[in-house]
Amino acid sequence: MFLEIMAPIYPVCFTMTICISNLAKCIVSVAGGATRAALTMHQARRNNMADVVSLLMLPLVSDCPSFSLGCFFLLTALHIYANYRAVRALVIETLNEGRLWLVLKHFLQRGEVLDPTSANQMEPLWTGFWPTLSLSLGVPLHRLVSSVFELQHLVEGHQEPYLLHWDQSQNQVQVVLSQVAGPETVLRAATHGLILGALQEDGPLPRELEKLRNQIRAGPNKQSWLIVQETHQVLDQLFPKFLKGLQDVGWKTEKHQLEVDEWRATWLLSSEKKVL
Repeated sequence: MFLEIMAPIYPVCFTMTICISNLAKCIVSVAGGATRAALTMHQARRNNMADVVSLLMLPLVSDCPSFSLGCFFLLTALHIYANYRAVRALVIETLNEGRLWLVLKHFLQRGEVLDPTSANQMEPLWTGFWPTLSLSLGVPLHRLVSSVFELQHLVEGHQEPYLLHWDQSQNQVQVVLSQVAGPETVLRAATHGLILGALQEDGPLPRELEKLRNQIRAGPNKQSWLIVQETHQVLDQLFPKFLKGLQDVGWKTEKHQLEVDEWRATWLLSSEKKVL
């Protein structure tokens, strides 16, 4: 918008300025559209997602470039400030990776589940709260296994409709989802991945995870698939409590805002489930 206002002042560069302005608008549209849907749906309590646009000021500023420029800077500053205040006031009841990490970390350290209001207040707008773990949900099966033997290792010992691979050296978790995986499965898979990331960080953990972290630090060469198997068993006890806690304090667990790719797979589940 600033470039469009300035374009008539430099007629020699008018075409180039307008082209750059439109390119910038395209980038802003993509970036804004990626985040607007979640916020609009949050505000649309009655499923009304229509936007209301006012063109009242256009006739007042169209014939006075200096007034247009002054209004632009004033309203842009007001717009940025109002957006900052509005986002700080938001209480979103669905979990993305950042909010899930905040709530899970608090749960692991204190045994309590943060309610949406507290978690949203703790969530920084800029940086500093994303986990160091790289989590990829819904990846194709060939990224995790290249043989039936490797697939058997991932399937063994649990009945969950997802397969998880953890690269300790890069602190990267990749998850293959089954065709029957629903929102709760995706939430558990994301929680599982974030817990694996927590094993490589400092801070208090529940007794079972603290013991496992000590084993990893004592023997860093322990195979990742063995650790994943053990954390499956820990999650069998931990995740139902965490999920119930989320629901009790007001989080909407029937949907989420986690980034999930579209790949799905089908495999035979393990016939036996190991118990701690």
